[in-house]
Amino acid sequence: MSSRRSKRQRLSKTDANNGLDGDSDLEEISATVWNSTRQEISGSISPPPARNSLQDSSVSTVRRNEKAARTRPSGAVGSSSMATDNQKTFARRLVPSPTQLSTANGLAAASNVDTASLGDILGDPLIRECWLFNYLFDVDFVMSQLDEDTRAMVQVKIVHGSWRKEDSNRIHIEEVAKKHENIQVITAYMAEMYGRGPFSNTWLKKPLTLEWLGTHHSKMIILFRHDEHAQVIIVTGNFIVRDWSMCQAVWRSRLLPILDPSRPYPPNGSEAPRMGSGVRFKQDLLAYLRAYGSKRTGPLTTELERFDFSSVRAALIASVPGAQIPRSMDPDSETLWGWPALRHILSGIKPVAADAKPHIVMQCSSVASVGEKWMEDTFLPSLSAMESTSIPQPRRRPKFSLVFPTADEIRRSVGGYASGGSIHMKTQHAAQLKQLDYLRPMLCRWAGDQDSGPPSATGSRTPRVRQALRRRAAPHIKTYIRFSDEGMTKIDWAMMTSANLSKQAWGEAATAGGGVRICSYEIGVVVWPGLWDEGGDAEMVPVFGKDMPDDEEQAEGNTGEGESEQPGDDEETTDEEGGKGLRQPKVEQQSIRKTRVGLRMPYDLPLVAYGINESPWCASTPCAEPDWMGRSWPGFGSS
Repeated sequence: MSSRRSKRQRLSKTDANNGLDGDSDLEEISATVWNSTRQEISGSISPPPARNSLQDSSVSTVRRNEKAARTRPSGAVGSSSMATDNQKTFARRLVPSPTQLSTANGLAAASNVDTASLGDILGDPLIRECWLFNYLFDVDFVMSQLDEDTRAMVQVKIVHGSWRKEDSNRIHIEEVAKKHENIQVITAYMAEMYGRGPFSNTWLKKPLTLEWLGTHHSKMIILFRHDEHAQVIIVTGNFIVRDWSMCQAVWRSRLLPILDPSRPYPPNGSEAPRMGSGVRFKQDLLAYLRAYGSKRTGPLTTELERFDFSSVRAALIASVPGAQIPRSMDPDSETLWGWPALRHILSGIKPVAADAKPHIVMQCSSVASVGEKWMEDTFLPSLSAMESTSIPQPRRRPKFSLVFPTADEIRRSVGGYASGGSIHMKTQHAAQLKQLDYLRPMLCRWAGDQDSGPPSATGSRTPRVRQALRRRAAPHIKTYIRFSDEGMTKIDWAMMTSANLSKQAWGEAATAGGGVRICSYEIGVVVWPGLWDEGGDAEMVPVFGKDMPDDEEQAEGNTGEGESEQPGDDEETTDEEGGKGLRQPKVEQQSIRKTRVGLRMPYDLPLVAYGINESPWCASTPCAEPDWMGRSWPGFGSS
């Protein structure tokens, strides 16, 4: 488990390159609940160290995990192992999961191996400037996560979307920020809120209700360091205490160096950058940041231009308020948003096997009123997009599942019913009940460990369970994963994002003219095995309870409860891709080489379908049965 240190640790010089939205009124409700339970956190501030001492640690990484469980970013190469295949010995390269889970308070240390807390991300004393993008903020909590000796010197930029002056979130941010001279508050530009969006002449003629409005729902951190490196971090949690006790996800880039003026950049000149490359990631990230307007994020984009993103292995998937006409754009050189961007990214990924039976699992913390037509005609086809194979194959519709917690799972979570204030699916009105009937065959439990009667017709159980060790941590994480086989042992691609299942986040269906309207800011990443090996012999596998995948033999019998061996700090060496790896016994030239990339799973496999008497958690519905702390739930809207 990661733990907060009270004083600065000794720095290592070894490694510079280690990687609610639903209907918008529900987000407003979340803000109300949060404001009623906000925890004020304060701490003394000590003078920072002399700058000269910081410059001596130009490529330092703070090792915060007490078990040295790799505070590494996405893309870091872990180790190689020996395996056999038909009596041919070969070296298998093992790559840790490009995404991590957050440290969940209230769980045992064994359940928090290889996890990251907000303090792990923000607590490095080498941070000089910190840009924070999110929906909800507890400013005191955020400031407490910075290193206590340097927090008064870090230039903190808070970017939020609470554009109404009477919004409680905005009032809190502005009041607390006044106590800190190093905080600058920036309100995101929400074009459609001010009647300036591409569709403002049409849809704003309707009553201006919260259901029509999007949110600034992106959850991102951009750091600039004293050692002349930058880092991009994407998370799924708001910057409030409660969210970082739930199950969240974290993606971290490696530490990005300043561009070398002696080397051409981009390396391929005028050629369009390949999706998933660092050059394309930088292009799309800068396009996203420019959507805020030069007055708000101009200094940030100018600064980021100086850095080399070549080490990044991920595709950026984002949304910004406004409209695009995707069919009139060149997606190889221009940045798309929302579901058109998703469809374009996924259409360039090769499936593991053309004749397999794919299974796409959607998992989110909020399901808005989207309707069957939007799901069937717009969103599910976008999730199903894959690169065509050279050999014609019949198009097979993937199986779809939606992982969402039941009321019983929220009741038994670490936070009890209070966790349910961040998790939303409306099931009260006729249209919502009709949508529930459509979704029911897809619904699967989050924890899956409660027997509430016989499973539904689509359910199946198996005695061997691969445990993610997150059953009691209520999910605020959002993931979308395509498994390539029925056994869910291989992965075609995986997405971690702030975007829940809503039109505000992903965009409306295209109009007759091809226009797509999006209401909210969202951001995430898509990863797939080919990013780690262009030779086509890489694979991505689900891993449980840790970030490093096992070799073939271990993977077959893995229950998710083992720990991978971690070498000492002095065993690090540089791998062939310019990152830091782990020194292993020298391997003679082999006949086969395989790359295995892990993907840290937040839920158990196999999935467990809802029982015939089970329904998803609905925050608007009162629950009289007390949670484990003895509290009942009055339901939102109750007195």
